Amino acid sequence: MIEKIAIVGMGALGMLYGEHIANCLGKDAVAFVMDEDRYAKHKNDVYTINGAAQNFTLLPASAAEPVDLVIIATKYSGLDAAVEEIASLLHKDTVIISVLNGITSEEKIMARYGAENVVPCVALGMDAVREGTSLTYHHKGILKIGAAVKAQKPALARVAEFFERIKLPHTVEADINHALWAKLLLNVGINQTCMVYETSYGGAMADEAAREDMFAAMHEVIEVAKKEGVSLTEADFAANVKIIQGLNYYGLPSMRQDALAKRKTEVELFAGTIVRLGQKHQIPTPVNERYYAKILEMEASY
Repeated sequence: MIEKIAIVGMGALGMLYGEHIANCLGKDAVAFVMDEDRYAKHKNDVYTINGAAQNFTLLPASAAEPVDLVIIATKYSGLDAAVEEIASLLHKDTVIISVLNGITSEEKIMARYGAENVVPCVALGMDAVREGTSLTYHHKGILKIGAAVKAQKPALARVAEFFERIKLPHTVEADINHALWAKLLLNVGINQTCMVYETSYGGAMADEAAREDMFAAMHEVIEVAKKEGVSLTEADFAANVKIIQGLNYYGLPSMRQDALAKRKTEVELFAGTIVRLGQKHQIPTPVNERYYAKILEMEASY
């Protein structure tokens, strides 16, 4: 049974899930674990969520003990360090989930610790925004979890029971790889288009050139996915377009927020992944190649 939880990463999602777990199980059930420098810098910070002060437990990795569940919620740029940092948090049955975007974070975790205790996960529908030490949100969204291989089913069952117990919105997916790619399809389209065109959700749909680029980038994902053995279809494309159309016209995806704050983006998870896999399978990915180059250029100009 999952009773002790560690979260690595205090961004929007890390704080969102930290609050939920602490509210359900008590503050001692969950701790935010970080490296020594980050702990020294932030140990006295006061965090608020929707205006309410939070009494979070922060720990340096050197002082942390093994837990039952590790949630990795860093930015992609912090993933490699996080993968090494969690070593001291693991016992033989510790389950690891990553709420990062993209399809590569689980691969990195499994390469280091094996597949058995890694449960693939997709985070959808949350509108959490962190500014400084403050988080605001209206919707917690949903976590989709599943087993990519048979060996992950016992760990999946433990996570599903835990989510049921704390009433965290989730679904157990029969095909988690399809869910991961469907989210990537959305992010490659809307996140990158808002970044490159320096616009909002609604602006990306209203601008003809932006909309055409977005749809072309998404169809490149569909073609690459097929070669990776994942059947993304026009129905998946249409479903994601419907999601985009339902978003707040003036809302901004995380990549656009990163650009405005002059932070590194997740372009490696999005266009970077599609361009690399396109090259692997000899599939043209011209829009994602252009997006990739443009976003790196924008980051370099900060």
